[in-house]
Amino acid sequence: MRCLSTLTAVLVTAVLASCSAATAADDGLAFVREGSATKKISRAALAEACGVQKITIEDPYYNRSKSYLACPLANVLRVGFGDETGGLAALDIVFRASDGYARPSAGAIAIEAGGWLAFTDADRGTVAAPAWEPIDRRQVDPGPFYVVWTGAQQSDAKGYPWPYQLVQIEIASLEKLYPHTVPGAAPAGSPERAGYAIFKSQCIACHSINGEGGKIGPDLNVPRSIVEYRPEAQIRQYVREPASFRYTSMPAHPGLTDGHLDSLIAYFRAMSGLKHDPGRPS
Repeated sequence: MRCLSTLTAVLVTAVLASCSAATAADDGLAFVREGSATKKISRAALAEACGVQKITIEDPYYNRSKSYLACPLANVLRVGFGDETGGLAALDIVFRASDGYARPSAGAIAIEAGGWLAFTDADRGTVAAPAWEPIDRRQVDPGPFYVVWTGAQQSDAKGYPWPYQLVQIEIASLEKLYPHTVPGAAPAGSPERAGYAIFKSQCIACHSINGEGGKIGPDLNVPRSIVEYRPEAQIRQYVREPASFRYTSMPAHPGLTDGHLDSLIAYFRAMSGLKHDPGRPS
């Protein structure tokens, strides 16, 4: 009788584990417009609507050739938002990952030919039963979805969004989505505005200002601004080559000139006088 109970328990556990895995594999992808949920599409329905193909790319995270089962990203956006791709070109798009990474992109970039939504590592799994090789320094599972690019000029993860662990795509104006990251009355063409543009393109996916932005790295303005506790020279060096300070997943930014860093620091200084701290106890 005890053996039968044990066998039953094992079978029940196996069934529950199988159901849990199936549910995890079919969580789907959420689509949001200006903060309001539009729809969530299961991976099976998304694959059927978008046309899965096998693609092979040079992956900058793995530093070698990789094959994926994937759909054209433009098709995914069309299915998710019901817009013709031309209508998306003038909008901002934010790719949100399960770990807090929130990568903004110009809509014109997101709809370029060469963008793909990967459902699984083609050599390890299927659309219905995805499996992935661990990715990045942290060796995490890149599922449920991973945005990749096939163009030779699209392999730069700073210029093109390559978010993995993707769970949501949002159409939003960044200034409306993150109003407390805007440098107040700083005029167009000012160093502060130039720094704001750099922050949006290079930093906001991982870092927040006043609680708004990515959640992987620390907030750079509250409770204290980075310029209030780090020497300027240290900030410059850290942004350019973070690995010279510590082992980290933060990428280097060798392409940022001294002028770019001047503008970025001017932005941080401006924001240090525009604190909005949603985490401060009232």
